[in-house]
Amino acid sequence: MSIFKPYHKEVFAKFSDRWGGVSNPPYHELNLALHVGDNPIDVLKNREIMSKKFDFYIDNLIYMDQTHSDNIKIINDTFTNKQENCDGIITNKPNIPLMVMVADCIPVLLYDRIKKVIGAIHAGRNGTFKSISKKAVFIMKEKFNSNPEDIVVSLGASIKSCCYEVGEDLADIAIKSFGDKYVLKKDSSFYLDLQTLNFDQLKKIGVKEENIEISTICTSCDKNYFSYRRDGVTGRFAGVIKLHG
Repeated sequence: MSIFKPYHKEVFAKFSDRWGGVSNPPYHELNLALHVGDNPIDVLKNREIMSKKFDFYIDNLIYMDQTHSDNIKIINDTFTNKQENCDGIITNKPNIPLMVMVADCIPVLLYDRIKKVIGAIHAGRNGTFKSISKKAVFIMKEKFNSNPEDIVVSLGASIKSCCYEVGEDLADIAIKSFGDKYVLKKDSSFYLDLQTLNFDQLKKIGVKEENIEISTICTSCDKNYFSYRRDGVTGRFAGVIKLHG
């Protein structure tokens, strides 16, 4: 059961997979990203398909020009659908769906059930190293008076430590910055555990452990999801969250 299910009358939160769209290989089928080389007409059709499946108004969809930063923007009444140069979006406005697109990075959805604030975060390696999930909660505290204990968080399907191999230099950076807990060594290879790192960053800022869920799906292992590490040229699936009006 999704961690958002008890609040289904207040908020919609869902992750797509790669199926049910119109894109041709290697983007087949439900690619939602315009920046990966797919036919834009197909991508827009896929977004329309998703909007009908997820029951939101496509003209209100907010998405990001994701740059692996820790930049987070607040969406107010006046907005453009594409938010430039950011990897996080937050709003307290109803009926504005927020979308994060991924193909191995962690799609993070947040909901403050008391203040009625939502967020969508793109937590790749760079964003995680910059503590973007923790920063999102901090912004919710600062701008909306959120209490971290009231925030529920879902980390969607993403590449896990079984498949996320990195070089020794990057492993050393992770160990020196965060500790060896997040680096697994198998024979002479190193693997990153970004999910646990995000989990611990969220706990550190006050989100309750029981309010954080982590998908068990590894995108590199599961071909129902796009994976850049596995396939190279590929599409993007998404996490979408919206406050009901």
